[in-house]
Amino acid sequence: MNVVEAYEAWSTSYDADRNLTRDLDQEITRSTLQGGHWSSILELGCGTGKNTALFSQIGDRVQALDFSTAMINQARQKRAFHNVTFTVADLTEAWPVADASIELISCNLVLEHIQDLHPVFAEAARVLAAQGQFFISELHPFRQYQGVQARFEHDGSTVAIAAFVHHVSDFLGAAARARLSLQKLDEWWHAEDSGKPPRLISFIFRKSGEL
Repeated sequence: MNVVEAYEAWSTSYDADRNLTRDLDQEITRSTLQGGHWSSILELGCGTGKNTALFSQIGDRVQALDFSTAMINQARQKRAFHNVTFTVADLTEAWPVADASIELISCNLVLEHIQDLHPVFAEAARVLAAQGQFFISELHPFRQYQGVQARFEHDGSTVAIAAFVHHVSDFLGAAARARLSLQKLDEWWHAEDSGKPPRLISFIFRKSGEL
């Protein structure tokens, strides 16, 4: 099955499955962003809404995008987000977001499924307001080098979801091409990762320009 079909199939069990990568992503997103406040937040790859609740608390207006209708339906069922708009969208195409309208973009566990990072970074630069921030949390390339990728159990078999290896230099190069400057880079381990390479890597890029 393709990536969209895989996440459609995974949607009903995604929250219940044991998934250390998902749990760590939620933890670091909260620890990195909680305490801040933004008037407008764009969530790329909202999935079942594991981070959407946080964004609805720290943002006045949240637009959540995902390519899976089933995933978005799961997110909608969790709670009534009074300030969140959910939209089905392909992140490799032009986003349904106005130019220079977003203060914070968050992209979580999505880019491993996108081969070319440059269109994503170009769209991020387009929709970010001056001094806007682009937060990325992704599977660490060290794990990818070991053959790790998103996978889940479905109908008695393991489904490995198509993924592309992105080196750290790929993220930095795509950001530089889009004229987004690196503000912060962190590597993260789950509590059960002792003696292993980092599980996740996160970046914060900023769009330059006058406020």
